[in-house]
Amino acid sequence: MSKREFLVELGTEELPPTQLKKLSDAFTAGIEAGLKEAGLNDSIEVISYAAPRRLAVLVKDLAEKQQDRDEVIYGPPANIAFDADGKPTKAALGFAKKSGARVEDLSEENGKLKISRRIEGKATTELLAGIIQSSVEKLPIAKRMRWGSSRIEFVRPVQWLIMLFGNEVVNGEVLGLTAGNTSRGHRFHANKEITVTSPVDYQQALRDAFVIVDYNERKELIRSQVTAKGEEVGGIAIIDEDLLNEVTGLNEWPTALAGNFDEDFLRVPSEALVSSMKEHQKYFHVEDANGQLKPIFITLTNIESKDPKQVIEGNEKVIRPRLADAAFFWDTDRKNTLESRYEKLDTIVWVNKLGTLKAKTDRISALATKIATAINADTELAQRAAKLCKTDLLTDMVYEFTDLQGIAGTYYAQGDGEHADVCAAMQEQYMPAFAGDTLPTTQAGICVALADRIDSLVGLFGLGQIPTGSKDPFALRRASLGVLRILVEKEINIDLGQLIDWGIESTWETTPKAETKVTLTEYMLDRFSAWYSDEKIPTEVFQAVRALGVTNALDINNRVQAVNAFSSMEEAQALAAANKRVSNILAKNGGDAVSAEVNSALLTEDAEKTLAEQVAAKQTQVQPLLADAKYKEALASLADLRAAVDSFFDNVMVMSDDEAVKINRLTLLNEIRNSFFAIADISVLQ
Repeated sequence: MSKREFLVELGTEELPPTQLKKLSDAFTAGIEAGLKEAGLNDSIEVISYAAPRRLAVLVKDLAEKQQDRDEVIYGPPANIAFDADGKPTKAALGFAKKSGARVEDLSEENGKLKISRRIEGKATTELLAGIIQSSVEKLPIAKRMRWGSSRIEFVRPVQWLIMLFGNEVVNGEVLGLTAGNTSRGHRFHANKEITVTSPVDYQQALRDAFVIVDYNERKELIRSQVTAKGEEVGGIAIIDEDLLNEVTGLNEWPTALAGNFDEDFLRVPSEALVSSMKEHQKYFHVEDANGQLKPIFITLTNIESKDPKQVIEGNEKVIRPRLADAAFFWDTDRKNTLESRYEKLDTIVWVNKLGTLKAKTDRISALATKIATAINADTELAQRAAKLCKTDLLTDMVYEFTDLQGIAGTYYAQGDGEHADVCAAMQEQYMPAFAGDTLPTTQAGICVALADRIDSLVGLFGLGQIPTGSKDPFALRRASLGVLRILVEKEINIDLGQLIDWGIESTWETTPKAETKVTLTEYMLDRFSAWYSDEKIPTEVFQAVRALGVTNALDINNRVQAVNAFSSMEEAQALAAANKRVSNILAKNGGDAVSAEVNSALLTEDAEKTLAEQVAAKQTQVQPLLADAKYKEALASLADLRAAVDSFFDNVMVMSDDEAVKINRLTLLNEIRNSFFAIADISVLQ
């Protein structure tokens, strides 16, 4: 079957730069899905393009038509389709009419009428416009807009549409635009219509018009230009990936230029200067070999200027007042201590029914004190850090640069002469802020980070604000995972239930406390499951531990790591199966119908004697290991029971006619199960 290349380009006004890649990926995925549904996805190659004013997709080796296919439609039972004289009944006539067939075309199979027919595949050009329109309608656009007098909606006004199948313009419309073969070049360097004669010529045709349509190529070009500029000015350009993605979405023909700002601004915390340059001007900053900020910025322009010096001077003029604002905030904020802002937290409502920021701060303080006591940390430092932890939210710096919360607090606390750990805790309270982020290093920071998250979780769960689906406005999933990571990676031996109890005690006087605790505990354990999934630990490994009802995060992790190691042992599956068999036997015969211990006098078979001896020996060997939470070593020891367990089931009849012998054997099996159950329910691994 003949094949061609297909190109679609949707030309628009400037698309939201932070959404460009997401829109491009979704547009491409939608087209691929449409082609698959139409049966046109065989051996195709799909390439996506995205630039500030266009979304485009190139499909290589696309068939010119669908494959013909055979279709069989089954109808009513054959015994009611014809009367005694062989004439068709209403059932047969109705089926034939509905199927668009003649009665004589009907046949019988397995007692039913059927119609077999050949469906001729449609021409690809008849399907493409519908596939593109469907993909456009499914794009993840939070807010669509209208323009002109049209009622058509899209993320930005659409200006042109290309649909080329080979050299042929596809006859069709998308978003009210009739397809053609003309695009638009760069808004300044080639502000004219560009004729695209063939899909394979598209990328070069746009490049000749000063548009790099390949998103990834443009992104890496910017990266290399910025890196080179940093080296050129004697420093190291720091490339923030989010900023890189954003400027990639802003520029069709990027050119990097380096400018300077007054060294006097370096007295302001570097984070404030970087935030100002990044958020307001989309500049990359430059550091020296020691990681210190240099008074240099790198900007991206969307043109090749004949006078780059003039462009640089213009950017230097723009950044000066921005940095002056940051310096003003810094100087003004330092006139008042963080402690002087504490009482003013009472003027800001945190969450309705959960009080003000001051009320939250007081709860954090009470909870942080209990945590500090539990981990033998300095309670005074924990209390002090907790009292000041939200005060920087009232500073001008954080009001203007919200991403500096905590960071600004650290600098201001240092200026106020606070203890080093208290200063560090101002920033560490927000750690970890994202997956893989660093954790607090000071005990004060650990206490406040845990207390803040537990207070939020308990309070919001108590109000019924439980995350559902993709909705998590208070970032409670992240808060839960943060608690778990701190407890596990910092080896903090506090039970989740205890933390939640402390949170409930300081938050609620009248609330269904038990319900809140149960719901929140289960929710946090679910986050554990997601965490281990990311770590490539099988779900059944965590479920084997979860079956015990353990709620100490550190202990859970120790058990999970042990079970995960055990699951890769040769004996694991056999012992898991044996434990499952034991559980089933005990369940059928009443788990309570066992004795307190095995009676050696009732052991009659060699296999059960051997097993009983080995179980007793292992229990003695494993007990001290369990006491020290050395679960991995304990499971490795218990794995030695495999041969004896196999021999027991091969040679011993558990359900003996002698009731005493039967109960004794059930007791032996119960001891085996309990030996493993002290660590995990390994039957779940089966």
